[in-house]
This record gives sequence, structure tokens and C-alpha cells, in this order.
Amino acid sequence: MKAQALARPAWREGMDAEYADVAAKLGALASCIEWPLHLPWIDAIRQLKRERGAVIMAHSYQSPEIFHGVADVTGDSLALAQAAADCDARIIVLCGVHFMAETAKILAPDRTVLIPDPEAGCSLASSITADDVRTLKARYPGVPVVSYVNTTAAVKALSDACCTSANAVQVVEAMNSDRVIFLPDRFLGAHVQTQTEVELILWNGVCEVHERFTGQQARHARERFDAKLVAHPECPPDVLAEADFVGSTSAMGRWLAQEKPERVALITECSMADNLRTQFPQIQFVQPCNLCPHMKRITLPNIHACLAELTHEVRVPEDIAIGARRALARMLEVGRGERT
Repeated sequence: MKAQALARPAWREGMDAEYADVAAKLGALASCIEWPLHLPWIDAIRQLKRERGAVIMAHSYQSPEIFHGVADVTGDSLALAQAAADCDARIIVLCGVHFMAETAKILAPDRTVLIPDPEAGCSLASSITADDVRTLKARYPGVPVVSYVNTTAAVKALSDACCTSANAVQVVEAMNSDRVIFLPDRFLGAHVQTQTEVELILWNGVCEVHERFTGQQARHARERFDAKLVAHPECPPDVLAEADFVGSTSAMGRWLAQEKPERVALITECSMADNLRTQFPQIQFVQPCNLCPHMKRITLPNIHACLAELTHEVRVPEDIAIGARRALARMLEVGRGERT
């Protein structure tokens, strides 16, 4: 059932002072016009969280008013998966795309998992189906399958292990095989291939956000702004060749903390840079970046609506969840073993 649009919550006296800490974080990211519009929603969502016994988990690509304003848990796909596995809240609201909400439900089967907009998809997840995986397994019998976490539950269920960009190399090598089928991101797979002697059989999936970046854009950012380049491994090889650092969402933050560049171009989704600005105010973040249209389907009003009406519950059939849970468990066993 589609949640109905709710009226904007009313402004109440003293609310601006109560949320001064959030205003300080968002001050450099939201205009003075936007903040009064966001704050009543933030206040109402926080109240509903308490009433529902809910926890809100937000991916690093979520807009700042969500990431800083209402989220209890933030981070990359691996961090959210680990948090879901450990969660003791009755309700999880997953502010991200649909495969992330599925992952949370698989790892927390006894919890109610809600997604504010069920149409928040992912080009990588839609690039491969369970039938595609069955065909590959028949073509390469006995070769283990490692699926990026950016896949549907049905694809995960047919995989030997899942991985994130943070631990892909380690998961591949944990298969103890000379060959591994690596799905579905061909750019991430090509990057992993440069770091392991395991032969990877790749699929032709791409992230619609990261595939649009070019090496020319990266060079332009360096030359125009004298900026360090930090790129996500879902970017094309010519972009990665220009980068000063290539790493997962979490690794980017650690690199910034260690290197402390004066200026940096994060070659990834735009909100990643927005959310890191509050952590690194001394660093100047410059373009390029691209917005993920699916992540931006999640808004304060539809977070409030799904909590108020308990709509858009995510369910995964148990026969699929069993296999997917096994693959995700192998990912979590490896943990955050990335090389930086």
C-alpha cells in the first residue's frame, strides 16, 4: 500500500534551540531557507522513532538532512549490514536502496524492516538475475560465485559469498579457488583483478552513478583546483588510473583523516562529500560528483510516512533468505579487511 502524503508537521517553540547541534552540522550544507523546512520533519521523525522503538539506518549517499538529522546508524553497505545483524530494535527503517533493505531483513529476520520508498532501486542490482547466475554456474561448474552486496536477495542466495567494495579482494581470496565468478560490477571486478592472482570471470554490470565519470573529468579537477583525487572502485579504469587513492566509501574517510589534503575531489556520489564536510571542515571539497537518483528518492516526508503508517515493509521468502544469509555471513566473517 502506498503511504499517503502527510501534512508538514508544525513548528513548535524552542525547536531551533533544541536542534542547534544539527543546525551547526547542516549550516554549511543547507541554505537558510531549507533549514526551517527540514526541522519540523526532523523533530517529528525523532518523536516517531521513540514511539515506535525504531532505529533509522542511513547510507553515506543519503542527503545531509537525513544523514545528520534523523539517522541513528550511518555508513557504507558493510557497516549497515553489520548493524542490522546486531540490531535489537523492533523496527529498522533503511534509508538507502532496496537491496540494502533486503539485506537488513535477511540478517535481522525477526525485525520489521521498512524502506521509505520501495522504488529506490539500483542499476547494479537490476543488471543480473537469478537465472543469469544459474547460467553462469552451469557454464563454469564448480567455480565459486562472489556477488557484490549490490544485488537482489535471489542472486545472493545462489552465491557462495557476498562482498562489498571494502572487502572484495579478501572475500575473493577466501574462496580458495584459482577462478571466481565475480558479479555484477565489471569495473569493481577489474579493479579487484589488479590486486589478486585469482582469475575473475566478470559480468557486464555497472553503477549508473560511477560509470559516468571520465578520466578527463578527473584530470580537469586536479589541474583546475590542484585537488587530490579520491575515487570509488566502481568508476571506470581511466578514472582510477588518475586517482591518488581508490577505495570504498569508508576507506575514503580514513584516507582523508590520514592525509589531510587541502583540497580533494571525491569521485563518487555527491552526498558523500556533503556528509564528510562536517567531519573535515578544514578540507575544501570540489567537483566532480554525480547524484544517485535512487538514493534521492528517500526524503524526510516519506521517512515520516513509513514510520507513521508502518508501510513498505520488506519481506524476503525464507527459501531465498536461507541461501542469501549464508552468503552474507561469509562476507561478515571476512569483515572490513580492505587494503588501503
